[in-house]
Amino acid sequence: MINFISKVSAALKRCKLYVLSIFIAYCLSCLTGIIMSHAGNQYAVSSRDNIVGNAMKNDKASINYQHGNNFSAALNDFMGNLLFGAVPQTVMGFSIVIPYFFVLKQGWVGGIVSINSEHKSRFNSFRSTFYYFLVLLLQFIPYSLAIGAGIKCGVDFYNNNRMNGWHLSKLKIQKNSLFDLGYVYIVVVPLFFIASCFEFLSAWNV
Repeated sequence: MINFISKVSAALKRCKLYVLSIFIAYCLSCLTGIIMSHAGNQYAVSSRDNIVGNAMKNDKASINYQHGNNFSAALNDFMGNLLFGAVPQTVMGFSIVIPYFFVLKQGWVGGIVSINSEHKSRFNSFRSTFYYFLVLLLQFIPYSLAIGAGIKCGVDFYNNNRMNGWHLSKLKIQKNSLFDLGYVYIVVVPLFFIASCFEFLSAWNV
């Protein structure tokens, strides 16, 4: 068990530079969204209304939450974040650059929903503010880990094959990179579950 934990820890350390870069991109884009929405920027406000309105009608997690099925909402949110959010962006990480564009948009969306349906700030109380930022943090961390690990695979793939002259028959992904990715996901999966449970089951969700 100790050996397994050390392997997971080592994998996280090897990915930390890329994970940190993704996390910073999330934070900066989120801050931009917060500033724009609170300043009353029409594009940010209308985007917020369109995104939330669409989610209320089509997102399974939102629909279940509206009907009082909080745990089902949490499960749907968990599966959506993991299978339709993190996994595709991890795969895109092999391109090294592309994930950052999705991260910047995703973080920005997290920022513009800092205003409610009446376009008033969600920072009007400690409880609401704490809940909002903790939900974001709990989401940003596993996303950053998953995408950062994917980018590390891409960097390793590039560096390894550059030395071999990019011969099609010799292209390969290093096993160590894939093992690191697997170890990181062992942490990512429960973190996404915790994030979704807090978002939809917490009494602080008002």
